[in-house]
Amino acid sequence: MSEAAEAAAPLTLSQLPLFPLGTVLFPDGWMPLRIFEVRYLDMINRCIKAGAPFGVVCLTEGSEVRRIDPDAPTGFAREAFHPVGTLARIDQVERPQAGLILIRCRGQQRFHIRSSQQLPHGLWMGDVTLDTPEPRVPVPEHLASARDALRRVLDNLHERDPGTMNDLPLQPPYHWDDSGWVANRWAELLPLPAELKQRLMVLDNPLLRLELVSDLLDRMGVER
Repeated sequence: MSEAAEAAAPLTLSQLPLFPLGTVLFPDGWMPLRIFEVRYLDMINRCIKAGAPFGVVCLTEGSEVRRIDPDAPTGFAREAFHPVGTLARIDQVERPQAGLILIRCRGQQRFHIRSSQQLPHGLWMGDVTLDTPEPRVPVPEHLASARDALRRVLDNLHERDPGTMNDLPLQPPYHWDDSGWVANRWAELLPLPAELKQRLMVLDNPLLRLELVSDLLDRMGVER
């Protein structure tokens, strides 16, 4: 294979630990997590030690906490998730007590799952292909009101309760002239069903994503 072909070939990760959740992690988004299940305590400890990411995927069936189902072949309720997720990098770790880890992670690039398997203790592992990082597309004039409204939301939250800022998915660095970044932050903040958030996250066109978010803001009566 030529150097050019190697550079263009999609990157793959084998045996990426997966964390199925009832929500969606967007690239550049922040997510706090409470880790207490044995399968995830082990996973997070390994990721911290190796400085490695894990994958967040949105559930389509089942719950975040493993449930017993005596009628299922494995003895546990079935879990299923979308085939597109987001890499998560652990940035902050707290251990307030034994058997509990609090982390904050930042979304990186998206990935597509080629295959996955569940280990005996319940942890999912996936062989994935990483998406190419999304290009930055400037916010066009006709969508500038969506960007400006997001800035006002951030300013209002800061004035009302500065202590809540560290818990928001909207964290610096801010990329106010990036259509995809603005759309992703709105998608995290709006009270949307997880299925709709997932559909927005997987869109390859950042400008289209922002246009759809702008329509949602109009339908929800968000002042712009």
